[in-house]
Amino acid sequence: MNSRKISAGGASRLSSISRAIVRQTLRTILSIATLAAIAGNTSAQLPPKAPNSSVITLTPQPGYFTEPGIAINPNNPQQVVAVYQDNAHAAYSFDAGRTWQIATGVEPRDYRVSGDVSTTYDNQGHAFICYIAFDKLGTFNYWGHNSSRNGIYVRRSLDGGKTWEAKDIAATEQPDKTPDQKDVPWEDKPYIVADNSHGPYAGNLYIGWTRWTVTDSQIQFVRSTDHGKTWSKPMEIDNVRGLPRDDNGAVEGFFGAVGPDSALYAVWTDGNHVVFTASSDGGSTFAPTRNIIDTAPTMFSIDAVARANGFPQIAIDPRGGPKGGRLYVTWADYRNGEIDVFCSSSKDYGATWSPAIRVNTDAVHNGAEHFFQWMAVDPADGSINVIFYDRRGDPRNRAQTVVLARSTDGGQSFQNYSWTDQPFNAKGGFIGDYDGLAAMNGRVYGIWTEKPDNITTRDTVIRIGVAEFSSASAANSSASPKANLK
Repeated sequence: MNSRKISAGGASRLSSISRAIVRQTLRTILSIATLAAIAGNTSAQLPPKAPNSSVITLTPQPGYFTEPGIAINPNNPQQVVAVYQDNAHAAYSFDAGRTWQIATGVEPRDYRVSGDVSTTYDNQGHAFICYIAFDKLGTFNYWGHNSSRNGIYVRRSLDGGKTWEAKDIAATEQPDKTPDQKDVPWEDKPYIVADNSHGPYAGNLYIGWTRWTVTDSQIQFVRSTDHGKTWSKPMEIDNVRGLPRDDNGAVEGFFGAVGPDSALYAVWTDGNHVVFTASSDGGSTFAPTRNIIDTAPTMFSIDAVARANGFPQIAIDPRGGPKGGRLYVTWADYRNGEIDVFCSSSKDYGATWSPAIRVNTDAVHNGAEHFFQWMAVDPADGSINVIFYDRRGDPRNRAQTVVLARSTDGGQSFQNYSWTDQPFNAKGGFIGDYDGLAAMNGRVYGIWTEKPDNITTRDTVIRIGVAEFSSASAANSSASPKANLK
């Protein structure tokens, strides 16, 4: 009796356990099928892979690495230099991006922090890195308040990026306090530009940046006429100053481009416009600034990213006559609800501009964000290349891949390509204020920040992508790139 009761109870418990196992198995199968369907939909939404493309991780270990830049030596396109923060770092490739090595002796020794890096080559094939340096930040976003000694510096490499001069060169410096013990201006977001034309000011170097004070923001500018050895006294080139806070209403995001006649074109934003000016005398004077493009705010909040913006870039197609061809400007804003990347062009050297063309090709109003765009026009074929983070593959709009967009019809339309197909989630971390892009002879180099999935700290990595659109060059670059990180 007792034996039979025990057996019946055991059978009942076994039956219950069996039903639970079946239910759990069905739930697992359903979850796997759902995930597979989502993955399939995500893959279907991503653009096709960039042609003859490859991606490497440049940084040997994760660290606090962001805001990278990249440049190609116009005298020897086999030489490419990449820079990133912080502190200021540089890497170089002498085989068109197939292998990379980390350079040493780049960051300054007399400051605690250096970053906001940019890079270029001049017409002698010298590589330059430009960066800010400081000991501590001022009040968050109100950088001119409680500021400390800071400055903008340039370091030169006379061998294409392998070795860097021991002494950096000040483009501008601020002491710890003014003589009457007030806060000093804060120099921020510098961008270096080289005149590699055959015009009258060939060889000049230019730097533009935002100067924060306790009362306003300004666009400041310096130039060098001796290959970066010395720099002019800073001069203000905006006509209207911005608000003193690192947000909409400030003037920031300076970017410059030089035409074949040495004309220098520059843009930045004031929060609701792209602002434009130009210099025809090697940066000695500038035309009055004009608001050329109305934008939605170019500083914006994005889920799972600490901060983001759509600061503009400007580039020129050097073909088409003594003054070159079209000018192009790219930026990002949220006029459509989600953040999109846009491009506008000028056929008359900045006098008039075309209506905005949407660079990302996914559906409008799909809610997917696209941000941190960067543009480069290939001087050989005039193609417009734009890199940006893209969330079209994540229905939750939190993870992004890297997309390369390309136009071969003067910016009337863009083809989108996937440089990466595995999205990453920054998880609220800081991934910088910008990425980088360079293009020459149909070979395009992108550089960006990613946060690895297995990292729980704020650490990130820097990655470099290469895409080859020239069939002749592709035949000579079949080997996958490697980071020979010494």
